[in-house]
Amino acid sequence: MAGHSKWANIKHRKAAQDAKRGKIFTKLIRELTTAAREGGSDAAANPRLRAAVDKALSNNMTRDTIDRAVKRGAGELDGQQLETVVYEGYGPGGTAVMVECMTDNRNRTVSEVRHAFSKSGGNLGTDGSVAYLFEKKGVISYGEADEETLMEAALEAGADDVVVNDDNSIDVYTQWEEFGSVKDALDAGGLVSDNAEVTMIPSTKAELDEETAPKLLRLIDMLEDLDDVQEVYHNGDISDELAELL
Repeated sequence: MAGHSKWANIKHRKAAQDAKRGKIFTKLIRELTTAAREGGSDAAANPRLRAAVDKALSNNMTRDTIDRAVKRGAGELDGQQLETVVYEGYGPGGTAVMVECMTDNRNRTVSEVRHAFSKSGGNLGTDGSVAYLFEKKGVISYGEADEETLMEAALEAGADDVVVNDDNSIDVYTQWEEFGSVKDALDAGGLVSDNAEVTMIPSTKAELDEETAPKLLRLIDMLEDLDDVQEVYHNGDISDELAELL
C-alpha cells in the first residue's frame, strides 16, 4: 500500500480541477443512476450505490439531486440507458492504466479512449491485460485523527488494514462490499473522514521520471476530459520532489 497517499494526492488534485469545470457532478450523477439501475435503489443492499452516494455527498451534492439520480436509475423517472465499460491500457513509463466509462455508444467511447492513449505515447490493451495488477477496495481517508483510536475502531468494524502515510494522514482499507458498513461504524464513533470511496488499488508501482511523469498526467487529463470517462486508475508513482516541479 505504500505510496498510495502520493497517488491519491494526484487523483484528488484532478478531482478538484474537474469540479471547477463542472464535470464532476455529471460523472457522479451517471454513477448514481447506473448503480441504482444495476443493483436497485436501496443503498444499504447495494454496495456500489452506497459508495456512489458517499462520494456524491463528499463533493457537496444535495440529497435532492442524489435522490433524483437514484430514482432515474431505478426506473422511476425517464432517462437514457448507460452501460459500464472498462478499458485497459499501457501509459508512458510502462504504467498500467484502467479507464472506467459509462456510455450509450461503445464505438464512440473506445475511439476516443484509444485516441487519448495514442496521443500520449501509450496504447490500448486487451481485456485482462492490466486488470490483474489492481484490486477493488474501499478507502476511507483521514487528514487528522488519533492513530490508536482510529485503528482500534476500524479493525473492530471489519476493516482490512489501516495505513499511516508519510504526511501523517491515515487511510482505512476495506473489502469493497464492506465499505458502507465500516464507514457507518466509524462515523457513528465520531470519526469523520475527509474522503471515502471505492477505488482500484494497484499492487505494484511504476516509478516515473521527469520525462515520463508529465506524459502520464497528460494522458490522465485527456481521458478525464472525455464525457464518457468516469474514473482513471493507474499505477504510476511520482515522487514528492518531482510532483512539486510539475
